[in-house]
Amino acid sequence: MRAAARRAEPAAAPLRRDAAAGESLKRSLDPHGEETLGKAYDARLIRRLWQFIQPYRGIFWLSIACLPLNAACMLAQPFILKLAIDRYVTTGDTAGLGRTALVYAVAIVGECGFFYVQYYLTMLVAQRSLADLRVQVFAHVQSLPMSYFDRNPIGRLVTRLTSDVDVLNEMFAAGAMTIFMDVLTMLGIVVIMVSLDARLAAAALALMPVLVLGLDFFRHAARRTYRQIRERIARLNAYLQEALSGMTIIQLFAREARCFGEFDALNDDYRQANHWSNIYEAALFSLVEALASMSGAVMVWYAAGDILAGAIAFGTLVAFLEYIQRFFIPIREFSTKYAVMQSAMASAERVFQLLDTVPTIVSPVSGHAPAASRGAIEFDHVWFAYKDEEFVLRDVTFAVPAGEKVAIVGATGSGKTTLIKLLSRFYDVSRGAIRVDGVDVREWDLRALRRRIGTVLQDVFLFSGDVASNISLGRPDITDAAIEDVARRVNAWPFIRALPGKLHERLRERGSNLSTGQRQLLAFARALAYDPAILVLDEATSSVDTETEMLIQEALATLMRDRTALVIAHRLSTIEHADRIVVLHHGVVREIGTHRELIAARGIYNRLYELQYALADAEAEPVVERGP
Repeated sequence: MRAAARRAEPAAAPLRRDAAAGESLKRSLDPHGEETLGKAYDARLIRRLWQFIQPYRGIFWLSIACLPLNAACMLAQPFILKLAIDRYVTTGDTAGLGRTALVYAVAIVGECGFFYVQYYLTMLVAQRSLADLRVQVFAHVQSLPMSYFDRNPIGRLVTRLTSDVDVLNEMFAAGAMTIFMDVLTMLGIVVIMVSLDARLAAAALALMPVLVLGLDFFRHAARRTYRQIRERIARLNAYLQEALSGMTIIQLFAREARCFGEFDALNDDYRQANHWSNIYEAALFSLVEALASMSGAVMVWYAAGDILAGAIAFGTLVAFLEYIQRFFIPIREFSTKYAVMQSAMASAERVFQLLDTVPTIVSPVSGHAPAASRGAIEFDHVWFAYKDEEFVLRDVTFAVPAGEKVAIVGATGSGKTTLIKLLSRFYDVSRGAIRVDGVDVREWDLRALRRRIGTVLQDVFLFSGDVASNISLGRPDITDAAIEDVARRVNAWPFIRALPGKLHERLRERGSNLSTGQRQLLAFARALAYDPAILVLDEATSSVDTETEMLIQEALATLMRDRTALVIAHRLSTIEHADRIVVLHHGVVREIGTHRELIAARGIYNRLYELQYALADAEAEPVVERGP
């Protein structure tokens, strides 16, 4: 398969990385570390998992109750076989042999029946409790601030919600939770063998030191390799998420070969980790099988003379052979169970680490949530830095009375979009305060605050679903009639009506079956359907054509009449009629005034305005071909 992949992408052949390049790639893709080396059993994590199992503890304890019954039926079978041989086969008692055979059959059926019930109930608890865990993790992720998503790749978070929780499910499926019962069963076998014949039991267990050394080696090796597996699958997921999201850029810049090489390196690392895991598991399994056969041979050699002398019954030897085979069954499964427990503890550690991440932006206990809002905004000596003291905004102060339309302009990187993020409290200010209706946004109930701010961004995000659900976002009080009304008001209805399914036309991922302008119009409809007191437009018309922009401007003139509006725009022609214009430069408010006042002041705004019109005139000039 790998050879075929290489033939299909010959351009990637020169891109085979050397060791240093590979390590550099790993560090760049895994800056936060996936290298937590967990224990195979961590009581603290088990206690936390128990919180999710507890609602189903009745079913769980019923499944646990089946374990000793299953073990008892299994342990009884070799002893019944011994009785059948020593009492009835040697004496020719067919009636007694028939009764013993019936008891033996009941023991087999009991073992199978109790195992089935135990496994079914265990998986029932696992599916329900882990579904609850996944829901709680997702709910918690929704409460985390934007700064958390700035630091953590989306692929890593997807791994937490999917792969890591699935590993916990594998722990139940592999019977890893029954390791303690396996140990008790093995002790039970030893006790039975010693009670039957202590010397023969000692011969049977003579090779146990070799097995103990092999298990200890495997434990350390497996711990290392399974940590690498989890680390490398997280890197692979993070890279895939990024590459698939940016596939347009990859193809536009003909970067397929480079990406293929990077993915091939990550995939090869993941394959290598799994390969070493398979080597260790196969070695342990082979060791256990060899020791089981050798223990049986030692028993037969040791017991042969005593059987001929009549000191040991033949049925006892048969029972010992059965018991020693059953003794090694849990050890054969140890490699799988230990591996799963190792991965499960590491996965649980990461899942609970995510759950333990404290949201830094939360609603206060008695958050401000008035029934109505005027929409007045005040930025009071606001300072903000995304990192340490690298301030993006410096002492920003201005007020927007209710109903006023204020435009914010400035060069790229001046802090315009950051103001909007702080207003919606995606981040908290480093110094100063932002107030809405005279109340600090940190004292507002988050849900109430954000419901009063309708935001339209330049990069529109649409969900998979239909047109109606992307406008209402699931609110049942926004009916199809209300959706149609807001769509008409933002001039989106003509293109919606032309769709085959109209409001119920299915949208592909991120609305890829719509044009950029159409997606922008849906974003307007979405914001207005919530009837916000404050309307925020962040470069909302920069991605549409001139005709669509005219339709939007026509709608906005009516829609912003009774609302406070903050408009961020690079096209200065779209904000000439704003009540006031705030000019930001390197995070500092440099000018505030109307369009006429700022032009007359001949400052930063005037330079930006003249530059835009000079560029527009240059683009509008016809190209004159010159003769030779």
